[in-house]
Order: sequence, then C-alpha cells, then structure tokens
Amino acid sequence: MGQSSNANRIQKGILAIDQQLYDFVENEVLPKVGVDSDSYWSGFEKVIKEFTPRNKALLATRDKIQAQIDEWHLQNPAKEGEIDYPAYKEFLKEIGYLLPEGDDFTVDTKNVDDEIAHIAGPQLVVPVRNARYALNATNARWGSLYDALYGTDVISDENGQEATGSYNPTRGAAVVAYAKAFLDEHFTLASGSYNDVTGFKVVDGQLEVVQGDSTTALQDTSKFVGFVGDAEAPTGVLLKNNGLHAEIQIDANHPVGKDDPANIKDVLLESAMTAIQDCEDSVAAVDAEEKVEVYRNWLGLMNSDLQETFEKGGKTRTRKQNPDREYNTPDGGKLILPGRSLLLIRNVGHLMQNPAILVDLGDGQEQVFEGLMDGLITPLLTLNDIKGKNELSNSRQGSMYIVKPKMHGPEEVKMANDLFNASEDLLGLERNTLKIGIMDEERRMTVNLKEAIRQAKERVIFINTGFLDRTGDEMHTSMNAGPFVPKGEMKSQAWQPAYEQWNVDIGLETGLQGHAQIGKGMWAKPDEMKEMMETKAAHPQSGASTAWVPSPTGATLHSIHYHQVSVADVQDKLKSRERASLDDILTIPLAKDSNWTEEEKQQELDNNAQGILGYVVRWVNQGVGCSKVPDINDVGLMEDRATLRISSQHIANWLHHGVVSEEQVMDTMKRMAKVVDEQNAGDPSYQNMAPDFDNSYAFQAACDLVFKGREQPSGYTEPLLHQARLDLKANTHC
Repeated sequence: MGQSSNANRIQKGILAIDQQLYDFVENEVLPKVGVDSDSYWSGFEKVIKEFTPRNKALLATRDKIQAQIDEWHLQNPAKEGEIDYPAYKEFLKEIGYLLPEGDDFTVDTKNVDDEIAHIAGPQLVVPVRNARYALNATNARWGSLYDALYGTDVISDENGQEATGSYNPTRGAAVVAYAKAFLDEHFTLASGSYNDVTGFKVVDGQLEVVQGDSTTALQDTSKFVGFVGDAEAPTGVLLKNNGLHAEIQIDANHPVGKDDPANIKDVLLESAMTAIQDCEDSVAAVDAEEKVEVYRNWLGLMNSDLQETFEKGGKTRTRKQNPDREYNTPDGGKLILPGRSLLLIRNVGHLMQNPAILVDLGDGQEQVFEGLMDGLITPLLTLNDIKGKNELSNSRQGSMYIVKPKMHGPEEVKMANDLFNASEDLLGLERNTLKIGIMDEERRMTVNLKEAIRQAKERVIFINTGFLDRTGDEMHTSMNAGPFVPKGEMKSQAWQPAYEQWNVDIGLETGLQGHAQIGKGMWAKPDEMKEMMETKAAHPQSGASTAWVPSPTGATLHSIHYHQVSVADVQDKLKSRERASLDDILTIPLAKDSNWTEEEKQQELDNNAQGILGYVVRWVNQGVGCSKVPDINDVGLMEDRATLRISSQHIANWLHHGVVSEEQVMDTMKRMAKVVDEQNAGDPSYQNMAPDFDNSYAFQAACDLVFKGREQPSGYTEPLLHQARLDLKANTHC
C-alpha cells in the first residue's frame, strides 16, 4: 500500500502530509483550539515513529495465529460437522489464542457522563462524514412519539388508519390512544386514565391532573420533575421514569391539541441518549479529501458550529445543533436538560492505512495507519469541548469518548490504551481524559474479554456485542473447518446466544455498572418498526444498557422498552448467575449435513450476492458507507461493511468446500448485478454494473470480496473496497 509521490504534500520530519489535510489542521483546527503547530506535528511524528512498528507486529500476530488455526483444521478435519473440541481448546491455549484469566478486578473509570454511566437508553450510529445525518443523530435526544407512531407500521393501516398523503384523523386517533396507553402504563394516575384528563396544573409543587370536575395525581408523585410555562396552565409537563424523561406538550391552538380534551399536542420522549459519530464501518473515507470531510464535521460538532443547508418540500432548510431544554422544577428552581445526544466517536481500528499521510521509517514511504492518525487528530478536534469551551457542550465531565473497533484481544487493547496516553501527553490532557469503548466483535476478543477490559480498566466506558462483524470473524477464523450453516441459521447456533450472554456477564463481573455501557447490536430493518417493538425489548431484558437503532424514529420507539424494563434492576439480578459457557462460544457453526438441494444453494447465493452488490456499488461509486439496501425480497436492510463481511465470507466458505462452483457464483453475481441496477433505476447518480462488468470498479470489487475472500485479513472488506474507490477516483476524477 505504498505511495511514492510527494506532490501536494507538506513534509514534517518523516511525515509527508497531504496538502488538504495539512491545510485543514493548520488553518481550521490549530488556531481554534490554541495548539502550537510545531509542537503538534513534532509530537505527532514521535507517536507515529513509536507506534507504527507495534501496529505492524500486532497485525503479524493476527496472521500467524490465523495460519496456525488454518493448518490445525487441515490436520484435524471435521466429521459430520463436529471437531475434537477438547483438543481444539488445548490447541488454542498453546498458540496464545485463548489466554489465561487473571484475578478478579473492577474498573475504575472516572468523570463519565450520566448518559453512559447511569442512564439506559437507545444509541444511534451515524456516518459523521454526512453532516445532515450527523446533525440528525445529535438532535435525536428528544423525539416526538406522535410522529414516530404516525409514520411507521407500529400503527396498523387497517380499519381506515391508512397513512395517506394528507393527515388522517382516524390514524391520528390511534396514535393518541397508543401514546395515552404508554402514559397510563409508565406514569400511572392515582385514579382514572389519561383518556379522562382535561387539564394539568401545578399546585404547591405537586402535579394536579384535572379530570372534568375532579382532580387526581400521579400514583408515584416522584415521577413529576418539571413543567414549562405557568403553573396554573403549563404548556409542558415533564415526567421521569427509569432515568428517562417524557414531556407532555400542551397547546390548545395546535391542530392535534385543539381536539384533545386536555389539549395535548404531543408526547416528547427522551430518545437517543447517546450517538456514535462513525469514522469506520458506515463511512467511506479512503484519502485525505474524504478524511477531512469526516474530521471537519466532528470539529463542527465539538464547537457548536456545524450546519447543513438542504432542500426539503420545496423549501431551503438549515439544520444545526439543538439548544438545551429548560424547565421549572416543582420547588421553584430551574432544570436544564441536554437538547442533544451525548456523542461518542468511533475511530478506525488497527488494520487500515490511509494515503492522507505518508510515513518513512527508513524503508521507504508507506501509508499511515489510519487508527493512529484518528487517535491523534480526533482528540485535537475535541479540545474545546474537553476544556468546557464548547457553547453547546457534549461532555459535561470534560471527557472524550472514543469507540475502538475490530480489536483482537488484550494486547491490541493495550496498544490503543497506550496510544491514548500518548495523545493525552501530546495535547496536555490529564490521564484518562480520553475514554475507550471496546467493541466485542472479533472471536479472539470475545474469549479474552475480561483480560481486554483489564488493559483499559481506568478508561473503559463501553463494551458491546456486534453480531454482524462477530459472525464474519467466526467464519473467517474457522474457514478450513468445513462448510457453514446457511446465513439465516447463524443466530440459532450454540455460539451466538452464549456470546451475547458472555458479554453481559463479563461486563458485570468487571464492574461496568455505573461506569460504562453494555451494548447490543443494530436493528437492521428501518421500515419494520412494529417487529422491532415486538422483539427489541429483549436487549434491555438481557442486561444491556444500550442498543443500536437505525434512525431517530427508531430511537424514540425503542426508548419505550427502557420505560418497560429497569436495566439497573435486571443487571443486579444477573450478577449472581453462572457465566455463559466458553465451550459453547468455541463451537463452530458447521453444517451437520451439507447436502442442500440445488434450489437451496442457489437461493443462499442469490441472497448473499444481492446484498454484496447492492452495498458495494454505492460504496465504491458514490462513497456511501451505509445504505438501506433492498434484499432479494425488496425488504430494505441497513447494510454496512459488517453485513458485507458476513455475505462475502459465507460465499467464500461454500466455494472453498465445493458446495458451489466458481462458475455458479460468477453467473449469480452477474445476474444479481442486473437486479441491483434495476432496484437503483430511480437514482440519477447511480452507475450501472451491467452489462460492462469488466469495466465496473464496483462489480470487480464485489467479485474480489468473494473470490479472494479467504486471503483477506480476518475476512475484512476494507482493503479491497478502499483500493477500488481509490482506483475509481484516480481514473475518473470522482
């Protein structure tokens, strides 16, 4: 991945910095945060010199361990989907894959904002390169329950409740009924229902709920925490349950409020308590031009000046960060609640390199490791918020929250922790100002999670399970073991529920409660909110304090689950249960019988190929890192590199074991490329893959992901995607 040209680069010691990145840092960042240029770049160079060899050594360890596992499976072939698991487990210990577990400990992370340490609720993940999406996620702290219900399938289209072009009062009535049932359940009245309420007033610090000629109160009066407007006729009533706020909004002149007996126009729910602004899996940023877009948006968020102007409904709109919300307290004081989600930023992992900076350690120039670059630049961009100089503050504790993905075990967490030490020293920050989120999405991380957390026990603020990437690594790690079950059967295999439970168990054992989030993965069907409401309560019920949702609307709806479930109570009960089975986690999802019918094999191929092509074509051609891609049944699914990793590794596995042939796969890819082209026919900027497959960078990249899938590091898709987009940009000036 070397690059020799120094045209349009600024030399700083061993660093050859792309002019676009250098100008951004010099002109837009350093003066704004008050850091001296010479000291910053000299410190930057020192860190790159120190950590580049360490980074390379960790990647070499990954390759060595994978080669050993590959060879073991060749020497110990599975029989009817089973291997010698006792021997396999001993082997994993011998090669340092499965490490010994040390003494018990508890984390001691300090200065953590409540949204992470104490309040359970939904979490968004959004590509920070897209300013509009970044602002939407930031402003998703509060969401209209009425809008979330009216615009989704949570409310049925039956019985005259269709979501027509204009407002449908029958559907609106169903929305109001749902919302009042929510209030009845979680903010229960001493008598009667919210359907009977005709008004609210605050008398001597207590909420009086008017029901015609009589009044009642909340059954639990402590749930009333504030109001807006005049005590005799408030325009907002603020309630609180399980740490989450809900505001009953009152307006007799509003089209909805005027027809409500209590003039309730909406119920505003505290929704996305946290949001991850993503530099990684949902982003396509392959060079300095695109990395600067990523960095500039994060800088704007950390300085309250990010804005995005766009056209909607024939009108020009400007979006910016929401202000905080102010309420009167029952005792006559003031309550200020954040108007924005608490933001984390996901940096790039240890694998990828980027041409934004070229590094010469004596053996010629090579691209900088992107994770090192992120670890030195994103804290610089955050300095004003850390120091309390951001008008619309993010962290009120003076911390920065960095999620670190795709790490393989404790040694890699230690390097990330040491990198954060170095970044703090460079910027003059107190130790452990930069907090770390550890994503449990690689198999070697899962089985060594306790020891991984130990490496950052004064810094960790987040662990989570990422089923999608974790499945991709499961397949790549055991590629030689045999053919895997169909993709749709993965969640029913022994390893998956054990993995999900293990993450919670280890998190609670190491004292994350009150210090850090324990998270669960994404709901990938953004248009299927009814199904989400019926199933995603399982995440807080599992002891997870947060879970990913695909949209602000999804966050508002999922927040209801955290009213239904007290995660703190669940976690207290789970602390005494037996830890999940390591043996189950190590059970490889091999097919017991691979004699699928030709129709079954083709259906699996079609589904995987369609998902791969639908995502890759937008990533490579348009630089879109996260897409709602129609599946083979035209159900829109949120796709990012994690889902791509699964699909490509699955086809690679079936190819490797002769379940399908290269010819069959290529025929499938070409046929499904035409389907994807048809699905995107309404996009004027879309570039067809068919019929000129040989000259389609996207189609060739998609094929490489499959046919070269076995040789990709850990089965990751980034190297091939990045190269394809770089080639496209170099040859088309994209």
